[in-house]
Amino acid sequence: MSSFRVAQAADRSAVTATICSSFDRDPVWSWVFSDDDLRPAQYALWWGAFVRSGVLHPWVRVTDRCESVALWIPPSTHELTAEDEEDLDRQLDALPGDGGARARTMLSRFEAARPEDPHHYLSIFGTHTDFRGRGLGMALLADNLAEIDALHSPAYLESTNPANLDRYARVGFEQVGEFSAGEGGPTITTMWRSARR
Repeated sequence: MSSFRVAQAADRSAVTATICSSFDRDPVWSWVFSDDDLRPAQYALWWGAFVRSGVLHPWVRVTDRCESVALWIPPSTHELTAEDEEDLDRQLDALPGDGGARARTMLSRFEAARPEDPHHYLSIFGTHTDFRGRGLGMALLADNLAEIDALHSPAYLESTNPANLDRYARVGFEQVGEFSAGEGGPTITTMWRSARR
């Protein structure tokens, strides 16, 4: 059984690699970054920015060797630091193709959908493809939610893959809405888990 811990700055590369692997064929993000050859570098840039900012809070949770990752944004904090947001914006401008423009649009759509009520936000959640099917991700999520429940905080996420909706429902998330990735693009489902008292 894997143990769970808070990710440190030294884990950033491993955390980013797990996220890139997990989302390689994701319906939404592989649509945003649609070129199979360019996607690995684009993903490393894109997800790396969120990981850099995320590890500043003690809420990036991982299994022992970062096989699974849950990047939470606690209430009253930002997903990206101002510096990382500016840096990411510059790099998106330099990406070949339309991936950068799509990513920027997606970021604004995700931000617009996020509830205003204070909550723990599951920004990124995934398991490296080499370790899928072992229950690591859901065990990590259950451990995180127990801690959030102890804080009496609600939780929120967006699911970019319909295959995951039942998994989230089993741990108490309920669908509250959805939005489109863009014209001709896939749908993102928003889910809320009420605070436990």
